[in-house]
Amino acid sequence: MSTFLLEIVTPEHVVFSEQVSSLSVRGIEGELGILPGHIPFVTPLQVAPITIRMEGKTLAVAVHGGFVEVQGNKVIVLAESAEMPQEIDIDRALAARERAERRLNAGARDRIDHRRAELSLQRAITRINVSSRSKE
Repeated sequence: MSTFLLEIVTPEHVVFSEQVSSLSVRGIEGELGILPGHIPFVTPLQVAPITIRMEGKTLAVAVHGGFVEVQGNKVIVLAESAEMPQEIDIDRALAARERAERRLNAGARDRIDHRRAELSLQRAITRINVSSRSKE
């Protein structure tokens, strides 16, 4: 089976670096599936889970913005932050989702507060989704 090297990197550390058979990410224009031999490109990422397939198993990783770069047989995800399922504190994520929803329902004071609340909600939902997928 053909594979490519996937590296997920944040400003702090390398989160993941292994050979994988496919990758699904959510770019600004929608879902992207990446297989070995994909054409080179770079695109911004949304706050969303990415799905990695390797050796017959599937792994979800919470990625909070950044870029994906495809170059030959290597794909680099340069993320603002990224969390593996075992690193996610589900209780904290649920509390963050509740806080963000309350702020949005109360009506944020200005556009900046509203956008921060939306991003906080997206990050919390991403963490919850990744954590629940790892338990299936």
